[in-house]
Amino acid sequence: MANRLAHETSPYLLQHADNPVDWWPWSPEAFAEARRRGVPVLLSVGYSSCHWCHVMAGESFEDRTTAKYMNAHFVNIKVDREERPDVDAVYMEAVQAATGQGGWPMTVFLDGDGAPFYFGTYFPPAPRHGMASFPQVLEGVSSAWTGRREEVAEVAARIVGELAGRSLAQSGDGPPGEGELAQALLGLTREYDAQRGGFGGAPKFPPAMVVEFLLRHHARTGSEGALQMATDTCEAMARGGIYDQLGGGFARYSVDREWVVPHFEKMLYDNALLCRVYAHVWRATGSELARRVAVETADFMVRELRTAEGGFASALDADSADGSGDGKHVEGAFYVWTPGRLRDVLGESDAEFAAQYYGVTEEGTFEEGASVLQLPVGEGVVDAARVESVRARLLAAREELRERPGRDDKIVAAWNGLAIAALAETGAYFDRPDLVERATEAADLLVRVHLDDAARLARTSKDGRVGANAGVLEDYADVAEGFLALAGVTGEGVWLEFAGFLLDIVLDRFVAERGALYDTADDAEQLIRRPQDPTDNATPSGWTAAAGALLSYAAHTGSERHRSAAEAALGVVKALGPRAPRFIGWGLAVAEAALDGPREVAVLGAGSGVESGAAGAAEGESAADGFAALHRAALLATAPGAVVAAGAPGSDEFPLLADRPLVGDRATAYVCRRFVCSAPTTELEHLKGELGVFE
Repeated sequence: MANRLAHETSPYLLQHADNPVDWWPWSPEAFAEARRRGVPVLLSVGYSSCHWCHVMAGESFEDRTTAKYMNAHFVNIKVDREERPDVDAVYMEAVQAATGQGGWPMTVFLDGDGAPFYFGTYFPPAPRHGMASFPQVLEGVSSAWTGRREEVAEVAARIVGELAGRSLAQSGDGPPGEGELAQALLGLTREYDAQRGGFGGAPKFPPAMVVEFLLRHHARTGSEGALQMATDTCEAMARGGIYDQLGGGFARYSVDREWVVPHFEKMLYDNALLCRVYAHVWRATGSELARRVAVETADFMVRELRTAEGGFASALDADSADGSGDGKHVEGAFYVWTPGRLRDVLGESDAEFAAQYYGVTEEGTFEEGASVLQLPVGEGVVDAARVESVRARLLAAREELRERPGRDDKIVAAWNGLAIAALAETGAYFDRPDLVERATEAADLLVRVHLDDAARLARTSKDGRVGANAGVLEDYADVAEGFLALAGVTGEGVWLEFAGFLLDIVLDRFVAERGALYDTADDAEQLIRRPQDPTDNATPSGWTAAAGALLSYAAHTGSERHRSAAEAALGVVKALGPRAPRFIGWGLAVAEAALDGPREVAVLGAGSGVESGAAGAAEGESAADGFAALHRAALLATAPGAVVAAGAPGSDEFPLLADRPLVGDRATAYVCRRFVCSAPTTELEHLKGELGVFE
């Protein structure tokens, strides 16, 4: 019989709806039940594409003996961390403080008021490698609860007190300057892996936010070292197994430092961030590899993550059926190849070619002699037509013969905001209006389903049905970022207006003293502490993402309120950036924009008869062509964080367009900082030079 999770919309929670465990969703009723029964709460936090979450579920939560003990001695709460990042953040902080490490599944034992007293992550069904079994943990916690209740209460009270004292006061007086950004670059240089790209050792995560900082720093200062670290890292990832060489898109991370073997789950947020970063690498360098990866990643998101409602699903699982026919699911089964499997699809000659080109060996690079496809051979060395034929046939065979990994279909507002920005810019750069259209449809969905009449965002939806959980800071910030990018690409000022609504909520509901920001609104559910974290994780922190969106909105509108809030929020980057640059990359990227201006580009000419070729257009060029060329150049600006407004003279859609006339009835561009502009230009090459356009 299904448990209480059967009524939830989260795919992760629904995966546990038929467990013999009597799961509760996170709710006041669950804690009231624990108090009524006088038993502790067992909180289990995970997400649908988490490999070890599936492992622990199969070993323990589907085991009737274990479930019977859990039901008798605990109130069991299951949380999807992607739906409730606030709950996850608060208790993960406690787990990391107590054990020195964290991860998912997260297993925490709480009292009836939510205070934690014992922590862990994955527990095996039997003792293993010095690790206690899950039944042993359950019995030990239950014994402590019944026999040493005062000691448990003291531990819980101490932990809650320590967490409450961690509220982060703002430090640093204003945004970072030249000195702090130079120190941050030096710190990254020390941690850079010059042989393999990226930063640190295994496991190695795609450093999208850090690469964005490096690109912006190079654009502002000309630092060749910054550009080299960015481009070499992106090339190493693109040639490695972390990138799907057949279907495009990136896996979550590499288990080794060489980028060879990924953890195979594919997340929307990683692919949105990396699509945009590779597009920006192309913008800075003209790299054909970067262009290809950006476009393929965009196409992957549209092909495999887009939902019927026009938004983008959260993730693809790491696991799928292994083809044995017994229903067993294993990690990476959909993606890996052996020489024999290549021969089955391609025949002897092409299989030998593919094995050499993609690095498939008899020994394998993964498990049981299988290999993850890589690109060890430099492009241009082999027959491009043959490569494309082999790739297309392998992709078709994979789609036809292998079971696809499961998909988490919920729409997360923040991650869709990241996807909107990536698709809008990639579509604009590479003449793909279909990608801009997909970005617009996702933005429409967020407005239609996630945004209420008071401009409050819901965190998630599924199948067009809005979820019950309130948006957190990253939702408001990343959706605003996506809307601002879409406004610049489309010239539709309504997206600037919607971004303004969201950022007003940020200023009214999320700001603390001295410019600090909380991750939850002041009227959100009160947990044991109000979460607050300025450092990046797999995505930009809500704190620094909000700073970036506030800064861009101020550049569009001239609002000192938004500019001041952005600069105050960047104070934490001034304090942390020189010491921990890997973990505050987006904040450093925003600081680069603040130091550069950011530049405001107004492009006028569309409408008012200009599109049909008004007098004054260059010979052989319509006025519409001139406007489109200037608009494209503005979008390709490498100047850090530049904002773009495009439209007709006198348009009221963008404040940047107000009171700015055409020059000689020709399409005209103005480049400004804080609404103080240089002389207007009608010359494309002049604008490119002013904005650092590579193309």
